[in-house]
Amino acid sequence: MLDLSLRHGFEDFTLEAAFTAPAGVTALFGHSGSGKTTIVNALAGLLRPDAGRIVLGDRVLFDSQARVFMPPHKRRIGYVFQDARLFPHLTVRQNLLYGRRFAARGGAGADMGRIVELLGIGALMERRPGALSGGEKQRVAMGRAILSDPELLLMDEPLAALDGARKGEILTYLERLRDETALPILYVSHSVAEVTRLATTLVLIEAGHVMRSGPVEAIMADPDAVPALGLREAGALLTARLAAHDADGLSRLDSEGGALWLPHVEGPIGAALRLRILAQDVMLAVERPQGISALNVLPARVLEVRQGAGPGALVQLAVGEARLLARVTGRSAKALELGPGREVYAVIKAVSVARDSIGEGR
Repeated sequence: MLDLSLRHGFEDFTLEAAFTAPAGVTALFGHSGSGKTTIVNALAGLLRPDAGRIVLGDRVLFDSQARVFMPPHKRRIGYVFQDARLFPHLTVRQNLLYGRRFAARGGAGADMGRIVELLGIGALMERRPGALSGGEKQRVAMGRAILSDPELLLMDEPLAALDGARKGEILTYLERLRDETALPILYVSHSVAEVTRLATTLVLIEAGHVMRSGPVEAIMADPDAVPALGLREAGALLTARLAAHDADGLSRLDSEGGALWLPHVEGPIGAALRLRILAQDVMLAVERPQGISALNVLPARVLEVRQGAGPGALVQLAVGEARLLARVTGRSAKALELGPGREVYAVIKAVSVARDSIGEGR
């Protein structure tokens, strides 16, 4: 458990942030300049805040009133930057072993063979960084940080410099890291797609202040969070299990709201998945539609209708125990008499769920 509360002033900007991060991946989301990196640097001990308190587990890393400031090398925190920052004159193996030098004496530490396998870098061990791709460098940097046996892993926009293909590759490894290790991770990003695939807890940062924090599923489906996330990114997160691969190339996923069919989804039957469903891809009907091409029709109940400044409206839906968002026009909301308690059907086109909106794990 991480408990953080801090204040720090710059010439034209003051950061005042407080949040609690439980086990799992906690994502700090906000636009450039919102204060995310300042928080991470304060956690790492690279910045001494003007005031506040930082507690990791049972250790106080910083307390301005008690005049406690633990130096960076004693904090047991791993840090993965936007650029890998590997030692160019060392091989991958030597870079990894350098990280292990900082592991606690007498501690079991992470098993190097397991981490190498987990990150898929076994074939790279004798290469030097100059012979690696951007994605390979980042995987090695992650391995080096993990092998230092940290109590917390900080990742400051580690995918920002990578292209789409490399990002997808690294996200898969990060999902494995989240699901197969007990290492808590604080992940900084301004990409909603990354956050919804990885995070278990979401902290929204805006202009140096925490706007909202909590379980990622709850915040993504909350209309109050949409201004911080962006209207085009408005959507919700559903968890499901891969139930079947049909002969016509579709896969069936069983969610709390019902069955969903999507173009072939990689993975074994029974695999846990998380789906990002954009609000703009959800249509609403007050009667079960007949004779339409959309395969996914889920019974739902309206929880809230939020009228926008323009012609649009945002509708929050209960689909079983899960939540969805739908973007419709105000005219449609009025014509369908949408309001709290109204029973409707949420219609989702199978092809509207992009591959990068499907992640592993719950």
